[in-house]
Amino acid sequence: MLVAGVDSSTQSTKVVLCDAATGEVVESASAPHPDGTSCPPQAWWRALQAAGDGLLERAAAVSVAGQQHGMVALDGDGEVVRDALLWNDTRSAAAARSLVAELGGPEVWARTAGSVPTASFTVTKLRWLAEHEPDHAARTESVLLPHDWLTWRLGATVPATDRGDASGTGYFSPAAGAWLPDYVKAAIGRELALPRVAGPGEVVGETPWGAVLGAGTGDNMAAAVGLGLRPGDVVVSLGTSGTAFTVSDTPAADPSGAVAGFADATGRFLPLVCTLNAARVLTSMAAMTGATLEELSALALRAEPGAGGLTLLPYLDGERTPNRPGADGVLRGLTTGNATRENMARAAVEGMLAGLAEAASRLGAAPERIVLIGGAASSEAVRRIAPTVFGLPVAVPEPAEYVALGAARQAAWALTGTPPVWPEAPYKIFTGDEQPVIRRRHAELRDATLSWNED
Repeated sequence: MLVAGVDSSTQSTKVVLCDAATGEVVESASAPHPDGTSCPPQAWWRALQAAGDGLLERAAAVSVAGQQHGMVALDGDGEVVRDALLWNDTRSAAAARSLVAELGGPEVWARTAGSVPTASFTVTKLRWLAEHEPDHAARTESVLLPHDWLTWRLGATVPATDRGDASGTGYFSPAAGAWLPDYVKAAIGRELALPRVAGPGEVVGETPWGAVLGAGTGDNMAAAVGLGLRPGDVVVSLGTSGTAFTVSDTPAADPSGAVAGFADATGRFLPLVCTLNAARVLTSMAAMTGATLEELSALALRAEPGAGGLTLLPYLDGERTPNRPGADGVLRGLTTGNATRENMARAAVEGMLAGLAEAASRLGAAPERIVLIGGAASSEAVRRIAPTVFGLPVAVPEPAEYVALGAARQAAWALTGTPPVWPEAPYKIFTGDEQPVIRRRHAELRDATLSWNED
């Protein structure tokens, strides 16, 4: 029997068709999404139809994992009011600051909603909508996340979500497992209809071809399921954004706002720290140096640790951790002696990884190893430099669509009523001597630029 997992990410839709008993991937396909920080949800649906053509109808169960935080505003007829604002849209930064102040400050938000919202969170986008597009706000009767909307289109009996993705809205309590309607009202001026929160492994509907429909979840929650995280693992994902997360039996409540106290897709919790800048740091440096990504990797490995004194603070698209939505990138230490393509390439890799190492350190418990996933994890330079930055062994799983695999695993759970036991993905382990100077210089530059570009 086959199950399908869908990963509707920022950049594309991926579909994997798997054997329900073993997790073996039978077939897969993908289709692109439009670029940008907002997107018509219909584009995700078209991409799902394209990627799923010839795959989805063969599945006995389907689940969708989607990019977190995106705001899909619907009118009373269930029609989309405006393009969805995505997680990486920072226009609601001022709204985030206002909401945090209005509703008791960071400590109250952390205790109640599990997280202190930044511009990424859905609740801040609702406030932005009310302030900047009042006509659209007046038409809005309900709000869904990207995966909720796709699950509904696929055949959910009523709009449904799961506690994992719901925990990224800013109006859900992971600890209590319940919506916070007063937070929605504070954001947009009135209560909105919210999706039903389904439990792990629950069936929420049936597709037009008769497949069981799982609840779905957020992309980071699905990646944790797809990887089968074990105690002591911290996952560092290097995609469009960078994330560091682990699985916990207790909810997080960090008043500093650095750690998002998310729930996971299995009934536990998923404390997570996110940066806005990961793989795009490398693509930007590749463009700057006139190199392909493969050439950039080779250049970086030819440079010495520390990049000859160059330090890149890679806040190219603003930053979320630390919360500096108006920041930009800074390169320090450039001289006639170190201005080489090799050092520039190395500085990009080290800067990206130093930001993620700082993020991982905020999760609290000391990890035993780093599990490196995402598009940039395929870079040989990233793999070999990462242990020197993190100071830990780095496990790189065999390349796979772990978000889509996590969704497929969830679909198998919905189909059988039991969490499936699938083999662990094979890993390669990378080690190296820690180079504390890299993170020290990164931290010094971060702190030196604290007052720059804050708005």
